[in-house]
Amino acid sequence: MERQDVDTFLNFLAGEKGCSQNTLDAYHNDLTQMLDFFLAEGIDKLDSDGDNLVMSFLLKLREKGYSPSTVARKVASMKSFFRFMFESGRLKVNPGRNLLSPQVGKHAPGYLSEQEYLRLLAEPAGLSTPEARRDVVMLELLYATGLRVGELVALNTADIDLKQCHICCVHGNGVRQLPFDSRIGKLFDEYFRNARLDLLYNEREDALFLNRRGGRLTRQGFWQIIKSYAIKAELEIKVTPYILRHSFAINKLNKGVRIQSVQYLLGHAYLSSTRVYKQV
Repeated sequence: MERQDVDTFLNFLAGEKGCSQNTLDAYHNDLTQMLDFFLAEGIDKLDSDGDNLVMSFLLKLREKGYSPSTVARKVASMKSFFRFMFESGRLKVNPGRNLLSPQVGKHAPGYLSEQEYLRLLAEPAGLSTPEARRDVVMLELLYATGLRVGELVALNTADIDLKQCHICCVHGNGVRQLPFDSRIGKLFDEYFRNARLDLLYNEREDALFLNRRGGRLTRQGFWQIIKSYAIKAELEIKVTPYILRHSFAINKLNKGVRIQSVQYLLGHAYLSSTRVYKQV
């Protein structure tokens, strides 16, 4: 087994499964760590004693003090990789066939009540700078659609359809259309005519949300923005973009929206990921 096998597997995930870059990076990290262990043990083939070697690697992770959730993720990466290697004929035996993931308790996700969200929104809404007006649109859009922060900052102006009141969101190889109401549409219209033009330096820039230098706002940039507003609003909960995503999902379920519809809106591959929100 070689590093080229890991690269082939990652290409398969990207091309056939449409996995995001974050997912690919996680697989790469997990599988490279596993492969380094195998090579350090002087093993390049798993067909003979693969089961014992895999168990030795898992024991090594335990010795290093990895949390159950991290080990569970690494086990999931290994099982997917070994299944691919076996089904593609690169391994005669699947050493991951009997692997069991450690039990990981799933905690109900944190979220903002409507009052807490309004307190957060009031911080940029009370300012008149182009950045603040941009931030109002971003917060309202997250709360109204449940976008991932990566999807939010990746939006281009062409992804917004003001006539049909929806955004076109690309995640991996998948595309989903997320509706918004006329109030959000008016915010977008005002943003396009004013705040975005104030931030725009290069007319060829197609990013929807711009930083103060006229370039695309980054994930890290938005994290810092929302953190700053949360501190000023004196919210007790630690506010992140994910909290707004959770708040969207819980709000939809509380209003009686079918869980399958919420699954689509969130872009979850598995319904089990959406069911977590029903604990709240």
